[in-house]
Amino acid sequence: MKSRKLMFTSKTASSVAVLAALGGIALAAQDKYAVQVPDGLPFSEFRGYEGWQTVAVSQTEGVLAVIVANPVMIDAYRAGVPGNGAHFPDGSKIAKIHWTATKSSDAPAPTMVPGNLKDVIFIEKDSKRFADGKGWGYAPFNYDPASDTFVPQGSGTNCGVACHNIAAAKDYIFTAYGKR
Repeated sequence: MKSRKLMFTSKTASSVAVLAALGGIALAAQDKYAVQVPDGLPFSEFRGYEGWQTVAVSQTEGVLAVIVANPVMIDAYRAGVPGNGAHFPDGSKIAKIHWTATKSSDAPAPTMVPGNLKDVIFIEKDSKRFADGKGWGYAPFNYDPASDTFVPQGSGTNCGVACHNIAAAKDYIFTAYGKR
């Protein structure tokens, strides 16, 4: 009888351990670099964007943004692209990070600062791969703070083409690199 009770306890403990492990996997944070726009760009192609240099900041109604670019694109900006008539080289990547605008509770003057993360939008230049997108591929990801996950917005790499057509004279990039 004792051995049977011990066996049940052992099986129960094993089951609890397996469920706890599976539950831990379900509760673990999302690997954002595993997310991909359907039929489009993966988040992983922009690994390290958090450390890229700032191109500019922007503000729209209730939203703050920072626009950052990889070293290839920063070098092109510094060389005068697109103002000099040249195009950004293949390998250029830019990210636009949006937050809700929140009034700082610490600043002595009225100051808006980033609140909750809203989304991250990536753009990559590869004239062969994204020929249908004027050389640019787009990857927008909405952020869900409740689940701490990124969710692809739209599908394919051409989701930003129509919007960026009005910036054709600037190689389809809206953001200018400000004087430093």
